[in-house]
Amino acid sequence: MTEENNTAFDAKSFLRGLTHRPGVYRMLNAKGNVIYVGKALDLKKRVSTYFHKTHADPKTSLMMQRVAGIEVTVTNTEAEALILEYNLIKRNKPRFNVVLRDDKSYPYIYVSTQHPFPRLQFHRGARKGKGRYFGPYPSTDAVRKTLGELHKLFLIRQCQDSFFAHRTRPCLQYQIRRCTAPCVGYIEQDQYAGDVNGAILFLEGKNRSVINSFVERMDRASDAQDYEQAARLRDQIAKLKKVESEQLISRSTAIDLDVIGVASDAAMHCVTVFFIRNGSVLGSRNHFPKTSGDASAASILSGFLPQYYLGRDAPGEIIVATDFEYRELLEAGLSERSGHKVRIRHRVRGDRLRWRELAQTNAEQGMRLQLASNATIRRQFDALGQVLKMDTPPERLECFDVSHTSGEATVGSCVVFNQAGPLKSDYRRFNLKPPAPGDDYAAMAEALRRRYARIKKGEVPMPDVLFVDGGKGQLAGALAVLEELGLDWLNVVGVAKGRSRKPGMEQLFLAGNSTPIILPADSPALLLIQQIRDEAHRFAITGHRQRRAKARTTSWLEEIEGLGPKRRQELLKQFGGLQGVRGAGIDDLVKVRGISRALAERIYNNLHTEG
Repeated sequence: MTEENNTAFDAKSFLRGLTHRPGVYRMLNAKGNVIYVGKALDLKKRVSTYFHKTHADPKTSLMMQRVAGIEVTVTNTEAEALILEYNLIKRNKPRFNVVLRDDKSYPYIYVSTQHPFPRLQFHRGARKGKGRYFGPYPSTDAVRKTLGELHKLFLIRQCQDSFFAHRTRPCLQYQIRRCTAPCVGYIEQDQYAGDVNGAILFLEGKNRSVINSFVERMDRASDAQDYEQAARLRDQIAKLKKVESEQLISRSTAIDLDVIGVASDAAMHCVTVFFIRNGSVLGSRNHFPKTSGDASAASILSGFLPQYYLGRDAPGEIIVATDFEYRELLEAGLSERSGHKVRIRHRVRGDRLRWRELAQTNAEQGMRLQLASNATIRRQFDALGQVLKMDTPPERLECFDVSHTSGEATVGSCVVFNQAGPLKSDYRRFNLKPPAPGDDYAAMAEALRRRYARIKKGEVPMPDVLFVDGGKGQLAGALAVLEELGLDWLNVVGVAKGRSRKPGMEQLFLAGNSTPIILPADSPALLLIQQIRDEAHRFAITGHRQRRAKARTTSWLEEIEGLGPKRRQELLKQFGGLQGVRGAGIDDLVKVRGISRALAERIYNNLHTEG
């Protein structure tokens, strides 16, 4: 049911037609934007409470002053409403809801079990591929450490499938005993499958089952007089036992749980998620949700937990500091979504109590660090406003840089900072095609034109200050683009490295100033400028390297006339990859099935011209 967005909202008529069934309601402002999303077991009763003359909560009073319409979606159950509420909050980020800002995906370990010889690898992002995923892990370091341990214990390949398919001899990983070289047939598929199953059991925390299975395999290999295989398994068993003895907490208990700590100070809130998998503490991660009005731990938990867990698999147990509204409903929703029973507990003792206290300590520490960091950033923004003679400190900064190698694969970057630090969700890269290779001025102008044409249309927020990496020339080019777009009133600063090109000697070029500004090396404004300039430089270089690498591994062969997919595949297979093809002579290329001498000459000339 949808109600029209009118500033004179007829609440009585709306409520008369509202159902008593469960569902989700969305409060809209005069512009039709969603400002609050809520769920209800009885929509009519719940929504009616908002139209009482007085509200105990100031947040609700403020919100209702802005409500110009309401939309509702009826569901079959309150559990369905819970999931729908989560999706709508994530999509709309309403002002009056608790909004989880840090939505960066967590890293996992991925096992490509669909492959005849599966690979163990780091994974971040959507888990849509076939195979098994283990995690989430709190950090990249935790995944790398676990992968390193697994590769030493089980000798499972790390290489990409394309590399694996074209090997003719084992690589360095085989030489240092981190792989059994299945790519060249040094291990049978069933033996390799045993190693993979062992790694999966290890990731599931079943150390004793892994050791027992390896002992059985060793005995079978010994009975079959395959003494080399038996010796390899014996060494793996010894390593497994060593790892087991070094673990501080026995994984035989196979406890999987998350512990949540909550700390608040005025307008800032820190929620710490402490990860315990198979009885081992893996680490923690801090989140800083944004909310208004009631900032109690129960209120923060009721807003944070659905957004956090309804987008990922939940462990069997979640420990929180206090009880909160809809806890049992959330348990039911998470259990249904995860495919196993999920309990949310706040009355705990023993190890769980100590873990909860540790999570709380981490939350308080994380909040103090964030407050200190925010205070530093605010001082830097204040100082920048004074340097640029602005009436109020800026709130949003953008910085552009361009990267290329001798004009090849030119990439422009745009990074965004606000008073909370880098706003990475708003970063953008531009694949640029300047009229002349290496023309930095034209490349910068193209990037600015593409970005600020969108800003002028209102698709992207307007920054308070625009920085461009470069001196007077880049400043003049930026001003020309902005004038062309009718945005010439924007504050623009050209950042040049100075004659010595040392940090602290930067020169700032402003429109209308004949001489550059040189700030003291310890100036808070200069430190902020250096940070955003360096971040734009890093982001541009990373994009340039990725674009260049992609071009060098695909386009060289794909652009050769007469060389189709099958012949490309045969070439790569025969020579073990692109570098092998580049190192081959014309006579070598002719020996490949389907490659004539004329085509071989074309391939040779194309690769050596491009290189």
